[in-house]
Amino acid sequence: MGAALVGGLLDSQVFDASQLVVVERLADRRADLIEMFPGVRVVGEFPSCKGALLAVKPGDVPAAASAAVAAGATRLLSIAAGVRLATIEAAAGDGVVVVRAMPNTPALVRLGASAIAPGSNAGDDDIDWAESILAAVGTVERMPEDALDAFTGVAGSGPAYLFLVAEALVDAAVSEGMSASTAERVVRQLLLGASTLLDQQGDPRQLRAMVTSPGGTTAAGIAVLEDQLVREAFGKAVRAATERSRELG
Repeated sequence: MGAALVGGLLDSQVFDASQLVVVERLADRRADLIEMFPGVRVVGEFPSCKGALLAVKPGDVPAAASAAVAAGATRLLSIAAGVRLATIEAAAGDGVVVVRAMPNTPALVRLGASAIAPGSNAGDDDIDWAESILAAVGTVERMPEDALDAFTGVAGSGPAYLFLVAEALVDAAVSEGMSASTAERVVRQLLLGASTLLDQQGDPRQLRAMVTSPGGTTAAGIAVLEDQLVREAFGKAVRAATERSRELG
């Protein structure tokens, strides 16, 4: 995810390559990043800096926050799942601005959905700074920290729900006589087209009704999904993911 953000920042020209420094302690990974991002400094230790994006494993966040502050950072943006603002602020020390964010995997193709929550010292300029970074790879929603778990349950885990739907549709198409390769192409285009239509027109209920002619093929399929309580299943999935996010924090 950190690499996705660097790529997004470069592509969007929010920052010039010369303004970015990537800290990576593993030598092999440093070599990969140097090749991936020409013009961006890739180093093994924090250089002098004013702001830092923490894109590390949750257990490594306190140490990374402390190291960034020791190098001069007065602003920290964390994208580590489940690590609370209070934990990061305690590691960073007094007076350091912390913003917590939750991006999702479509950020890899610059179509992510991210949420940001400000820490106790964060002002409007600090939130704008965090948003400018995440906006390079998609949309950004501002919300209080206690709403991030629900965001995780919907948007953070949501891509996997849709990939599961894609798997199921491919399997169903194959079982009805379509070749696997054709089914995969059809389902990919189906999801791309439907999501684009939803993005442009914005009302899923209206779009569903538009496709569902009374007595038609779609109505027959929707009736089965409603009978199988698909809505309830998605609700339970989001609830379970939200609760798990709370537990991790």
